[in-house]
This record gives sequence, C-alpha cells and structure tokens, in this order.
Amino acid sequence: MTEPDRLRWRSFRHNVALFAGLACALTGCALIHHDTAPYTPIAPEKIRLADDIHLARDGWPSANWWTGYGDAQLDILIDRALADAPTMVIARMRVVRAKSDVELVKAGSNLQVVALGLIDRERVSSNGFLGPFALNDPALGFSGPWYTEGIVGLGASLDIDIWGKQRAQVAASLGVQNARLAEASAVELEISTDVAQIYFGIQTTYQLIDLLEQLRQIAAFATDAHEARVARGLESRTFVEDARAHQLAVQRQIINAGAQIQQFRESLRALLGASADNLPTIEPVPLPESRATLPSTLSYELLARRPDLQAMRSYVQASFDRIDAAKAAFYPSFDIKAFFGVDALHLADLFTHASQQFNLIPGVYLPIFDGGRLNANLGGARTESNLLIEQYDQAVLDAVRDVAKTGSRLQDLNTEAQLQTQKVQAVSFAHESAEALYRRGLADRLAAMDARKPVIAEQLALLEIDGQRLSQEIALVKALGGGYRADPPVELNPR
Repeated sequence: MTEPDRLRWRSFRHNVALFAGLACALTGCALIHHDTAPYTPIAPEKIRLADDIHLARDGWPSANWWTGYGDAQLDILIDRALADAPTMVIARMRVVRAKSDVELVKAGSNLQVVALGLIDRERVSSNGFLGPFALNDPALGFSGPWYTEGIVGLGASLDIDIWGKQRAQVAASLGVQNARLAEASAVELEISTDVAQIYFGIQTTYQLIDLLEQLRQIAAFATDAHEARVARGLESRTFVEDARAHQLAVQRQIINAGAQIQQFRESLRALLGASADNLPTIEPVPLPESRATLPSTLSYELLARRPDLQAMRSYVQASFDRIDAAKAAFYPSFDIKAFFGVDALHLADLFTHASQQFNLIPGVYLPIFDGGRLNANLGGARTESNLLIEQYDQAVLDAVRDVAKTGSRLQDLNTEAQLQTQKVQAVSFAHESAEALYRRGLADRLAAMDARKPVIAEQLALLEIDGQRLSQEIALVKALGGGYRADPPVELNPR
C-alpha cells in the first residue's frame, strides 16, 4: 500500500470512529415519552366449565368428524364444499397473500444487489460546481458545455439490524401468516358444520313429511268414512267437514315442509357454489344416533383446539413484535452501501481502466427530532396490541360460553328424548289395543286409525327433539374446534 493510500485509509477509519461515537452520544435524543402499560391476557382459571355440565361420553371431536355418521351423502357434500366453496377459496388466497408478505419483509432485510446502466445527456452550468467543464477547450480535455455521461456497474446495500427492528417486522409478518392459516381452518370448520346442519335439516324434514303423510292418509280415510255414514243418514255433515278440515291442515303442513326442503337445498347450493343443475340428489336416510362428546375439563387445551382462538392469538403475538419494531426505531440504524463499476463523461472513455469507480459508504442514521412521529407510531402499536388482547380475552370467554351452553342444552335434550320415547311407547299401547279390537271385529277401522293419531303426534314431537339434538351436537363440535389441533399454547407475555 502506498503512503497516500495509507493516509486515506487512516482518515477513513478516523471518520468512521468519529461518526459512530457521535451516534452513541446522541442516542438519547429521541426518547420514548408515551408508552402505556400492556393489558393482561385472560387467566387460565377462567377457561373452565361449571361442574354440573357433562355428557355421557368424554372426549374431543376427531378430525373429519362428519365421517363418524357413516353417511356417504354427507361425506360427498362436505368434501365438495371444502374443495370448491367460494369462502374456502378466499381463505386460501389470504394464506397465499400472507406468505408473500412474509417473503417481502424478509427480502427487505437481506443484501440488495442491483445492476446499473445509465446514460445522462446533460448541459453543465457555467456557474455551478462543475463550471470549468462548461468550457470548450480540447487541449485541457474539456468539450463542454454538453456531455454524455455513462455509468455501468453493480450497486449493493445492506441494513445491519443491530436492535432487532427488521427481525421484529419479520416475526410480525410470520404471526399474520400463522393467523391466516388458522383462519383457513376456522373457515373449514364453519363450512363443514354448516353443510352438516343443512343436510340433517333436510333429512329431518324428510321424516317429518313421512309422518305427515301418515296423518293425511288417516284424515282422508276418516273423511271418506264419514261421507259414507252421512250418505246412509247415520251422521250429520259436521263430522265430514271436521275431517276434511283436518285433512287440509295436514296437506298445508306437507306443502310447507316441501318448501322448507327447497330452501335448505338453495342454502346448500349457495354454500357449495354449485350451479342450478349441479347439486346432487339427497336421498332420505334415517337420522343417526347421538354421538356428542364433551371433555371433562377445558383449561388451556381449548385454546389449541379452536382455530379462531389460535388465529387471534397469532394476531396478538404479531402485535407484540410490532411494538418491538416500534421501539427499535428510536435507536440508531446502520447500513452499508457500495458501488463498483465505470463512470465517464465521455462514452468513448467508459470502459477504460481510468473510468473504474468503487464506493463503500457505511452509514448511521439517528432520529433526534421527528415531531413526535416515533412516539405516535409506538402509541398506535401499543393501542392496537391492547385492543387485540381485549378481543382475544373476550373470544376465549365466548368460546367457553358456547361450549357450556351447547353442552347444557344437549344434556337437557337427551333427557327430553328419553322421556318422549317413553311417552311414545305409552300412547302406542292404546293404539295396539285398538288394532287388536279391530282385528277381533270388536271395533271398526276408523276407531283403530284414530288411535294411531296420538302416536304420530308424539312421534312428531320426538322427531323435533332428535333434530334439535343433531343440531346442538354439530354446534358442540364447532364450539370444540372440530378436531383442529395446534401446538399446545404457551402463556402470552405482552411487551
């Protein structure tokens, strides 16, 4: 190294040391003035059920819980909905977008290298810094005032993340991506439970129509029987009109039930995103037996089982990282910029050895007076975090409430179903007695059929209870997360 090079290198090191010392001395010029205390996440003891809420079977829903019903029609509908439902497609697109955002933030913290190629046709001002070049003196190498400057080379920059600002920003974007993934699972749960609710609503209505048809046949037989008696002068017309009114009322109920099935189908079509002629035929099948389960204790496990809670948890964690990034913005930032290439005022000299240029520019940037921008940014990040914590706490309490309400209602419906089954058996005894008398010739057919009406009425009541049990059972599956399982949650530590 020549002596001039040594002198330049010493001067460079001296300037860098002086610059760094000045930065450290001024670090305290931009101070954090207004940072409120973080809110507290929900306490674990609040995530529990009352001691009197339990079901006959303990446990969490399994993955693909709907396959436990053993209904191929239901399996096909849910699989199709999870693949093609518009809301499911939107949720997946949000996940892809979040992943792109993570890659974008990560890219900003890595080494940036660009290739430069520039041609600048300029007129040099005689009164400016380059005034001598405005002369037209070929003997001195000046051919002004017009020049065509060329630059070709590589430029690079690297931000040195000493205080973790960039790392915090990457962590925040990763938190949002995790939240989007959990939200996609929450949409899957929403779609699958909605399809199951609609499907079993259709099956319940099919059975309702079947029982109503039996009532209609009894009413039609009664009408014909009373008509025959009126024709023989054995009864007044009043009995005929009463029987016909009952028949018409049952027919109206059948029509309403058919309209209900059509409404269910249209709701299912919209959920699946199916066209008018692209919805499979749903054949009547018996309603499945109740298989609802409820864990004996909830505790923190509920947080890992509910995708919506996991999504909110990830948003809260991301807000903590944004606070860290907002705090790191108060400290000095360091970067290094470099350029290597060729630069000449005459294109003919561009690719000569004398035109080579190398720049190495370490830099430090220290906020001193910013008009309160950094404190406002930190205050906004803190407020958003506290808001998310409160929303998360409320969501956890709502989740526990949903499980408690649904589990309690299922217990009541199970008891009602047992009592109603006994009632059906009790009224069936009277019908069987009337049928026995008819077969022995001790009673007429009309009396035997009239004895069937109370049985059908009680069967209708039992069908309503069974439909409600299925609906509540699916609601409980949803409240318990539908088989979703994330990593066991750790306690949130606000910063």
